[in-house]
Amino acid sequence: MDLHAPVYVAGHRGLVGSAIWRRLEAAGFTQLVGASSSELDLRDRTATFAFLREHRPAVVVDAAARVGGILANRDHPTEFLSDNLRIQVNLMDAALEVRTPRLLFLGSSCIYPKYAEQPIRESSLLTGELEPTNDAYAIAKIAGIMQVQAVRRQYGLRWISAMPTNLYGPHDNFDPATSHVLPALIRRFHEARVADAPEVVLWGSGTPRREFLHVDDLADACLHLLEQYDAPEPINVGVGTDVSIRELAELVARVVGYTGALSNDLSKPDGTPRKLLDVSRLLALGWKPSVDLEDGVAATYRWYVENHS
Repeated sequence: MDLHAPVYVAGHRGLVGSAIWRRLEAAGFTQLVGASSSELDLRDRTATFAFLREHRPAVVVDAAARVGGILANRDHPTEFLSDNLRIQVNLMDAALEVRTPRLLFLGSSCIYPKYAEQPIRESSLLTGELEPTNDAYAIAKIAGIMQVQAVRRQYGLRWISAMPTNLYGPHDNFDPATSHVLPALIRRFHEARVADAPEVVLWGSGTPRREFLHVDDLADACLHLLEQYDAPEPINVGVGTDVSIRELAELVARVVGYTGALSNDLSKPDGTPRKLLDVSRLLALGWKPSVDLEDGVAATYRWYVENHS
């Protein structure tokens, strides 16, 4: 990759985009292009086309999306479907018009069937029903994969898509109404420790198992894929191991220093029973994660305390 060619990171202020921006800077890229949502609304087709015509990036990394946890996805499926479809269609259509030679589309592990065989191989895509609590978001991301494959087939551009597992790290969303499980637990246990609360109530049974990847590891994997991967099939990005939600909660409590009781609210949904990615194809390309889960949670908690609490 040309270190002096323009690289547009869509969503560069978010959890994923900011990590990718940091990693590209560290690698020596000199023409990074970014625009906040207030500067460029990717749902605006005219504005998106004008922006791509102006900058004509050699590489586009699509890390822009409307994201949220199980509650937000369950309660606002219309917005999760409509906003994400518009963002990625506008961005990819504009990149196609200027013939951007290299594009990385970032999806999500929620694209796979609810009861996919574990660990989940990329070939499991479209082989079963989706998890109902985030099916709208999943459909949007599946459409993005299809668009990448269509552009490759019709125009021969070297576009790729990657499917990260559950992510966490600095610049995460810690809002209790819209956050994912790990940042939600960090905030909940921190507030419980500060308030000396006797108990923290966890959503659901605590038995579902999830895989967690630090966002700096994802950013490193993205650069590796841009340099090494060129195939139409999406490729999984994860760590290859998982923990139960109960085990995760106990880890967060330990990191935060909360010593009260943990209980479960069984009236709340569990979501998919297990979601562990098969990352053998990525590992075969010579990449592996470097951030241990407990170390990553501790660093994320320090960032939260410094920036939010």
